[in-house]
Amino acid sequence: MVRLTCVMLLLGLGAPPVAEAYDLEITNNGPITTGAQATVQATLSVKNESVTSDVYHFNWIYAPLILIEKSEQGFNSVINVTGEFPGTFPVSVWVTHRNCWLCRPVARNVTVLQITEFITGNLTIAQIEDSEVVTWGSSSSTGTVTRISFSLHDPSHYFKSASFVYNWDFGDGVYQITKEPFVYCNCSSMGNRTVHLKVVAEWEQIGSIIHEREIMQKTGDFTTALELLDAVKSINIVGSRETHVMENLNLSLHINGTPPLALCWLIKSECIPLEGDKCHLVEISGSCYNLSHTFRDAGQYCLSIRVENGVTMLQTYHGIKVWPTGIHPAFLVLVCIALVSVMLLLVLYTTFRSNTQQKDLVEVADFDFSPLSDEHLSNHSESGCGPLCCRSCFLQSSKEAARESHELRHSFYKPVKMYTQ
Repeated sequence: MVRLTCVMLLLGLGAPPVAEAYDLEITNNGPITTGAQATVQATLSVKNESVTSDVYHFNWIYAPLILIEKSEQGFNSVINVTGEFPGTFPVSVWVTHRNCWLCRPVARNVTVLQITEFITGNLTIAQIEDSEVVTWGSSSSTGTVTRISFSLHDPSHYFKSASFVYNWDFGDGVYQITKEPFVYCNCSSMGNRTVHLKVVAEWEQIGSIIHEREIMQKTGDFTTALELLDAVKSINIVGSRETHVMENLNLSLHINGTPPLALCWLIKSECIPLEGDKCHLVEISGSCYNLSHTFRDAGQYCLSIRVENGVTMLQTYHGIKVWPTGIHPAFLVLVCIALVSVMLLLVLYTTFRSNTQQKDLVEVADFDFSPLSDEHLSNHSESGCGPLCCRSCFLQSSKEAARESHELRHSFYKPVKMYTQ
């Protein structure tokens, strides 16, 4: 009878489950250290609504692990197991109807539990900004305070009575020993480095053989990569703040920060803070980005920009005025300035021209009306100065006429000698 039961059980396990109607999920909270307890949980879900049975039985296989506790309720089953030896151990479960153990399983699944002889946990890197802790994965910003923390993974509180010592190696020749699971550092040089941590835990427990107190100790070695980047310090937007409808507006973004950069931009009628991915997201490997956009409606707009590089995030805004299609007001101002300039030039030219003509009239009217001028003018006209003489001819004739008149007067008034008999 026992052999027949085993054969029927194996045949039931080998048959395919009814996968169309059920789904079985199994999880564990490992890895754990040797001696600690791990929790394995299985949850059955019914996908086919036509299945009416709600009484099931969970069958576990966990050897060579040691079962500490088992609980089962409805569609869930939980077991607590422990292991005295390190390794990777499979834990499987299959589900049958409660009143039919030898029936074909409705679902089954398997998980792998990892047990180690060392302390389990992980290192996290966070950045302190304005007295607030901001986590950025393995990256941090130069010139800011960075906190490196160790998180102990002890779901069963195996180390609740232990005392810890933390030995830190920052990868640049700096070492530190603390009793707290975190340290602060202010790194000023850019680059990548590796942070090492050795954790030592000690506690007392009563021996299982001689029932005396003994000192227990476990250690753990942890490593994390620390990438120091230059923070995003500024976003400079180069371009016009005005454009027309259906015209292409080109803007150039200059970012002061270490790439790669995640750029997120959005144009709305008002400036809004950008959160999540509700914007145009662009990954750039440099410090410049050219943005082009065409507006379909006139009005006042705002360009919101957010830039982050894994350590810091910066957001800025850029106002844009979109004019309707037509003459730009600035063009009208230029036209008015040009017209006023032309009018001023005409006024200055007219004034200068009037002054020049008056001066010419005064100089032409300055000639001698001596009695001999007509005769001299007639002689000059015969020698080549025509009836329409220029100003030089008048001046020259006036000077010659004056000289001849002076000589003639001098000879006319010459004294005459008188003779007497």
